[in-house]
Amino acid sequence: MRNSTIALFFVISSFACSNNKDNTAVENKPAETAPTMENNSHFKPEMVVNTTDFACGMPVSAGISDTCHYEDKAYGFCSAECKAEFQKEPAKYLAAKQ
Repeated sequence: MRNSTIALFFVISSFACSNNKDNTAVENKPAETAPTMENNSHFKPEMVVNTTDFACGMPVSAGISDTCHYEDKAYGFCSAECKAEFQKEPAKYLAAKQ
């Protein structure tokens, strides 16, 4: 009886150890890095006519999160706030860039 108890102990231990190895492998996986704005954006600088955000001056090559069309041209912006600022007076911003 004692031998079967010891054998049962080893069988249970081997299953418990194999389960720990699987969990350890999952826990030690490297964390995924957050996507950068440029990788996350589906807008590309080539899609817009401006090279800088009109409201804040940031280069559109750093990332475009929103766009708008004005007088048949597409303009890119770093944020919805900058787009909204441009849309208040687009002619003013375009005149300042000329």
